[in-house]
Amino acid sequence: MSKNYDYIIVGAGIAGCSVAYFLSQYSKSILLIDRNCDIAQGASGAAGAFLSPLLGKPNDFKELVTKALKFSTNFYLENIKDAITNCGVLRIPKNEEDREKFESYKPYMDFPYQNREDGYFFEIGSQVSPYETCKFLTKNIETLLNYEVNKVEKEEEFWSLNDEFKAKNLILTTGADISLIREKYFNIRAVWGQKIDILTSTKTTINYHKECSLSHSKYIEKENKYLSSIGATHHRIDENLKICNHCLDSFKNETSYNKKRVEEDCNKLLTLASDIKILENIEICDIKIGPRASSVDYFPMVGKLIDSQTTLIKYPHLKNGSHVKSSMLSAHDNLYVLNGVGGRGFVLSPYLAHTLVEHIINQTEINKHIKTDRMFSRWVKKLN
Repeated sequence: MSKNYDYIIVGAGIAGCSVAYFLSQYSKSILLIDRNCDIAQGASGAAGAFLSPLLGKPNDFKELVTKALKFSTNFYLENIKDAITNCGVLRIPKNEEDREKFESYKPYMDFPYQNREDGYFFEIGSQVSPYETCKFLTKNIETLLNYEVNKVEKEEEFWSLNDEFKAKNLILTTGADISLIREKYFNIRAVWGQKIDILTSTKTTINYHKECSLSHSKYIEKENKYLSSIGATHHRIDENLKICNHCLDSFKNETSYNKKRVEEDCNKLLTLASDIKILENIEICDIKIGPRASSVDYFPMVGKLIDSQTTLIKYPHLKNGSHVKSSMLSAHDNLYVLNGVGGRGFVLSPYLAHTLVEHIINQTEINKHIKTDRMFSRWVKKLN
C-alpha cells in the first residue's frame, strides 16, 4: 500500500531543504527524500557557502543574484544566526586587467563597499555552515534518507515513486543528476567543485575572494590552531554523479574518482589561498567534493516542467522554428523543479524556493528568465 503525501521533494541539498522549509509554512504533508545517508551530502556539502555580491555592469543575472543575496542574507540572519558569520568579504582583483574591470564596475555596485588592502570590502559578505543550515531548514520535515528513487510515473492525480509513495505534487531538486527528468531540453552541466578545510596558525578575521575563496577562521582550542575553508575548484568532467562529499578516509577505498586530481586540486587551492594571505603551519583536515548543477545559460530553472511531447502534438509547427509563445506550452501536471543554482546555491536557493512555493500555493508569477520555458523554446527551434 502506497503512502500518500501532498508534496514529495527529491533531493536534500540546499535547494530541496529550502523548498521543504517554505512549503512547511503551508502544509504538514511533506516528504523529503535523498539517496545519501544524510542531508547536504552532495554539492551543498562541498560548497564553501559564501554569500558575496556579483560584480559587473547591470544585467538580468546580476539583478537576480542581488535580489537573492538580500533575501537570503536577511533570512539566515533572522532565522539561523548560529550558522552564519557576517564578517564581510574582501574582493581582490587577480591581475591588472581584472582591476580595470573592477574600477569600471564602481558606478554599478549594488552594495556599499570600502577600498581596503588590495581590494574592495563588502560588509554584506558572509559564510554559512552548509550542514547546520540544511539541518535547521528540515528540523520539522519528515525525511527519508538512504533511499534511491528509480521510478517515477503519473497515476491519475498522483505521482508514484517506486510504486511505494504517492505525491499530489512532486518537486525535483536533484542537482546535477537529472536522470529522473525525461525531457531532452532539460540540460544541466555538472561542474565539479572541491573544498578543503585547513588548520593553520594564521588567524583570518574576514572572508577573501581572489581566484578562490578563503574564509574567516575559527579557533580550535584542542588543536591550538585556526580552522578555515578554501574553495572551490571548477571542473567540467564526466564522472559518476553519485560520488560526493568524500573526506580523506573515503579516498582509501575509492577507485571511481581520480585521486590524483583531488591531490592536485588541494595543492592548487593552497597555492591560490597563499596568494591572498600568507598561511603558516597548514594541515588539511577535510576534503569535500561534489557536482554543482549549472544550466547552459547560467540562470537557474524554477517552476513547472514543460511537457515537450504534449506540446508538440498540439503545435507540431514549433519544430520549424516558429515563434514560441508561453500560451502554447503544456506542463506536466503538478511536477516542479528547482535546479541549476551552480556555485551560488546558498545565495540563490532560499530566494528561489520562496518564489517557487509562492507560485505553487498562491499562483504568483515566476520571472521569465528562470522558468523552464526558455530551455524548451531554444531546444524546439533546433529540432529540424
